[in-house]
Amino acid sequence: MARPKKMTSENLMVIKSNDLIRKKKSALSARQQKIVLYLIAQIEPHDDDFKEYEFKMKDFCHLCGIRCCGKAYQEMWQEIENIADIAIKDVRLPNGWTTMLRWIEKPYYEEKKGIVRIRLDKDMKPFLLELKENFTRYELLNILCMKSKYSIRLYELICSAHYHELETYKNYFELEELRELLNVPEGTYPEFRSLKANVLDVAVQEIEEFTDKRVTYTVDRYGRTAVGVEMTISTKPTEERLQTYAKVDALLNGKTFPKEDKKK
Repeated sequence: MARPKKMTSENLMVIKSNDLIRKKKSALSARQQKIVLYLIAQIEPHDDDFKEYEFKMKDFCHLCGIRCCGKAYQEMWQEIENIADIAIKDVRLPNGWTTMLRWIEKPYYEEKKGIVRIRLDKDMKPFLLELKENFTRYELLNILCMKSKYSIRLYELICSAHYHELETYKNYFELEELRELLNVPEGTYPEFRSLKANVLDVAVQEIEEFTDKRVTYTVDRYGRTAVGVEMTISTKPTEERLQTYAKVDALLNGKTFPKEDKKK
């Protein structure tokens, strides 16, 4: 049984294959994404297999910015159970076969002690272990205060495109492609105005407020119809980045957590 790392900005790094980041069909909530990313951040560079980790439920509550209590523990366990049932569909394997993946194997919960045991699913190995190229690396701290699931998805997407921290990048997304990459459910926010207000603007604001990145976007239109967005991505200067992390650390360790909107 492996002990999880302590949650500090220095040692919790998320490293994922870019192919996994750009998979379009795995709709996790913000809270579920944080749980999965916390597990991924436990992986050591030399690991050639996934370990089973034993966590105190209060650590997961802290991770998601919710107060520790019996009700919260039960909610977190339900989230973990739901993660076990969510599949990533249409995954192309190196051998040419297409399959579906699950994030975690069967989890275990000892309710009296508030302890959870979880292991990442073995089929995730090619996307998370011993990565030598085509991967993205970022500090888990960047996403922990985000309330919207779309903010976390957009942050990962722009990180996967921002290869050199000292440079400014532009990345163009066709509108329908971006909807799929962010896992916006079909029929949700059908008009660009609502997509902009409820997804893009919220995500950009949270990335600016809580992360090491700065992102702006312009709308590409065909006549009056929005058909795409061009995003400009850069890394904040060191002093500003440290100020952002200090704010995030204070939120995580204080009593004023951002309240998560479960609908987002």
